[in-house]
Amino acid sequence: MKTITIKNTVIGEGMPKLIVPMTGKNDEEIIKEIQWLRPMRPDIIEWRADYYEKVEDVEVLLSTLDRVRRALDDEILLFTFRRKLEGGQKEVSADVYQNLIETVIKTKKPDMVDIELLSGESIVRSLVACARAHGVKVVMSNHDFHKTPPKSEIIDRLSKMQALGADVPKIAVMANSMTDVLTLWDAANTMKEKLADRPFIALAMGDFGIITRLAGGLFGSAATFGAGLNASAPGQLPVSEVRTVLEILHKYEASK
Repeated sequence: MKTITIKNTVIGEGMPKLIVPMTGKNDEEIIKEIQWLRPMRPDIIEWRADYYEKVEDVEVLLSTLDRVRRALDDEILLFTFRRKLEGGQKEVSADVYQNLIETVIKTKKPDMVDIELLSGESIVRSLVACARAHGVKVVMSNHDFHKTPPKSEIIDRLSKMQALGADVPKIAVMANSMTDVLTLWDAANTMKEKLADRPFIALAMGDFGIITRLAGGLFGSAATFGAGLNASAPGQLPVSEVRTVLEILHKYEASK
């Protein structure tokens, strides 16, 4: 499995990378989050722009993106606009979504951008090509907030994202039982051992899914999410707690 290197961070090697989302509604809240987050030393800071109240005003959004980039200095920035269908805060048309993501990519200010698999193959391919042309890495994502699909479906979705050119395929499902957790981990382990040629993220949401955010690296998941000032998905734990467990598990793995 090849790795992805962004600045000095290698995704797909060593301890799973810790991603922390910012969910501020305005510039003041966002800058407050950045000041709070930086001492926590997350590997990647995700700006969940769908929480931003002026996200549909592209000029204002780009101004704020510039401010975020300067405030983060050299830290890795992942830009995400999550639509309601995938658990986000806003719903926009396919054309508006494509234009928004494309415009952000062309600024080259984020190091990574989230592209939703369900945007449709034509839009996905176009956005991936745009990201490639501008040196921005792609996290391609798919979410199921109701259930955990069968193992074969999880593998199919991750494989499709890989085929569409994702640098890091990501799937998040809702675990309604420990059986669901085992299904996700079985799928992730099969990807790790047989199918994945690049880093991927596989996690489960909800109370049952908490364990996947902590121990997913044992089954191949290259990154996980910890909550910043506010959680952006069900089951996210505080970043400090997630880091502690990741370090313990990584120490165990390294000693084998």
